[in-house]
This record gives sequence, structure tokens and C-alpha cells, in this order.
Amino acid sequence: MKKRLKLTHLTGIASLFTGALLLGFVSCSKDDSNEEVLTTAEVMSATELQFSDETDLIADEIMGIAEDVYATEEIASTSKGDYSSDYLPDCVTVTVTLEKGMRAVTLDFGERCELPTGNVLGGRVYLSYALDLAAASNSVELTLEDFTFNDVSVEGDATIVRVRSNENGNPQGTANAIFVATWPNGETASFTGTRTREWIEGFGTGFWGDNVFLITGKRTYVSRAGNEFVKEVIAPLRRELSCRFIVSGIMDISRLGNTARLDFGDGSCDAKGVLTYADGSEEEMYLRRFRK
Repeated sequence: MKKRLKLTHLTGIASLFTGALLLGFVSCSKDDSNEEVLTTAEVMSATELQFSDETDLIADEIMGIAEDVYATEEIASTSKGDYSSDYLPDCVTVTVTLEKGMRAVTLDFGERCELPTGNVLGGRVYLSYALDLAAASNSVELTLEDFTFNDVSVEGDATIVRVRSNENGNPQGTANAIFVATWPNGETASFTGTRTREWIEGFGTGFWGDNVFLITGKRTYVSRAGNEFVKEVIAPLRRELSCRFIVSGIMDISRLGNTARLDFGDGSCDAKGVLTYADGSEEEMYLRRFRK
């Protein structure tokens, strides 16, 4: 039986995390004379943000798969020659059904299926979108079932508005999503928000390794410890699929009235970023905590 989660259910999960956080904060502030003053590092630790970056990767990769599948169908239906993408490996079983002007796609990754990026997926991804692939824009609905990402269980839904050509003449997808991730040790984190991904290089070549994207958006992240952060991209994040990391861009991260700025670097393919805290202090941190 398909276990498709609804956004309202997942929003309730995130609300429970947020509610627990607020109750804890209020209880610590009942007596002003005994109020605990949190240091900058306690409000926003690099360790929590490392795990946050891992959750961002999960969400971005899931929605990236959906956009690659849609783009493949779009190009194949509008080009004169044959076209295929090499992003999905042979271990993925793709099933397509057509009904009432809609195309339903099931991507079955089995128990363990490794993508070219090195991430190992399991379970199923369901996609649904209108058959008119020549339209200027289309809406892609995404749902997960028994899905795992590098052994992390992921539940959630997303709606991706796909535009054939944005103001720069590039394909673009804007996703509203909520995902809840559960690690093997039982720890849970959630992600909700909007993400826009502009496809600036490699579109239509069929080779995954030359694809480059610029990512913007704003999202709320509830950490494994139950702390809520708001993360907003200030300078577009550059993701090159040939690299496992965001290579450049800037994101502001806020919690409890404090804002830190994370600089992803100068374009080099490495796991390093510089976190500047609200008090001006800096700390180098390592990103994308999935290690190969």
C-alpha cells in the first residue's frame, strides 16, 4: 500500500518540534534573575549547521531527480532527434502511465541504488505532471514512499513549478516542499520552504557531469536537537554536479534573534565554508556531512 504523506501531516510534525522549542525557551525565561544568557556558539553551533547542510542536500537531490526526469521528457518530446539523460542509473526502474491528460512516473530505486553523485537511494519517488510538455510552465507533484537517502529515511511531498525559460533564458524549477528525515539512530530533522533552481549550464547535453545550477530560496530547518533555524540565500548558491559540495554563494542563518552568515567559498570544489557569527567572530566549518 502506498503511504503518501500529506503536507498538513508533515507540517504538524514540524510544528511539534517548534512548539517544544518555544516551551523550552519560555520555561528558561520565567525568572529574569535566573535567566541563562546563551553564548553565540550555543545559539547557533557549527555542528548543528553541518547537519543542517546535510538535510539541504537530501532535499535538493530529491527535487533535482524530479527535474531531471521532467527535463528529459520535455527535451525528447520537443526535439527532432533521440535524447536521453545518463543521470539515472540502470538500477532505477521507471514506470510511466498516462491518464486524463496527466503523466504519472514511478521511480523505483529498489533497496540500494547509487547515483552518479555517489549518493545511495532506496524506495520509490512518484511524479505527476500534465502531458503538455511544450507549455511555457508545468507543475510537477512529488511524493515519496519508503524512501531512503544514504540510509536516512525521508518522508515528504513537494510541488515544483517548472519554467522552460526564465528571464535569463534558462530552465528553472521553483519547489515548495517539506521533508522529514530520520537517521538510523532515531534522530529526526525537518525542512520546509521554497527553493528555486536555475539550470545555467549543461541543459540538453544528456551528460550529468556538466550540469551547473544556481539555487536561491528561504527555508525553515528544525534540527535534531529541536532548534529552529531560518535559512535564506543572500547570494545564489552555485551547485556543480561534478562536485559534491556547494562551491560558492552566501546564506544567512537565523535563530533566536541572532543571524550568522555562511560563505560557501570562491568556487573551489571543497567541503569548507566560513561561518561569521553575529558578534563578528568567524569559524571554518565543513559541509555536506555524508562521507564516502
